[in-house]
Amino acid sequence: QVQLVESGGGSVQAGGSLRLSCAASGLTFSSYAMGWFRQAPGKEREFVAFIRATATYYTDSVKGRFTISRDNAKNTVYLQMNSLKPEDTAVYYCAAQAGPWRGPQSYDYWGQGTQVTVSS
Repeated sequence: QVQLVESGGGSVQAGGSLRLSCAASGLTFSSYAMGWFRQAPGKEREFVAFIRATATYYTDSVKGRFTISRDNAKNTVYLQMNSLKPEDTAVYYCAAQAGPWRGPQSYDYWGQGTQVTVSS
């Protein structure tokens, strides 16, 4: 059974940093594309970043501030978030995509989410 467990969320002031982690189990982690999404209150879930092998891609609003990375030996994907803004406040989810690449928006497995709150 595939499980994705996020951690590292919390409360931080604007300009601060957080590093989210997502530990995966029940899958051959290195063969999966991994993504991060977020959902703010009253808004739809939005794509944040993905990593596929060594390729990465970010939504425009986080480029230059967030970095996605993975450690295949630890079955873990990370999201380093710097220069945080109040508009980054959301529940952050990691996701895993199996099989042939279907693009950055389609994933097969999801974590339960971790809350990030950025105060001004």
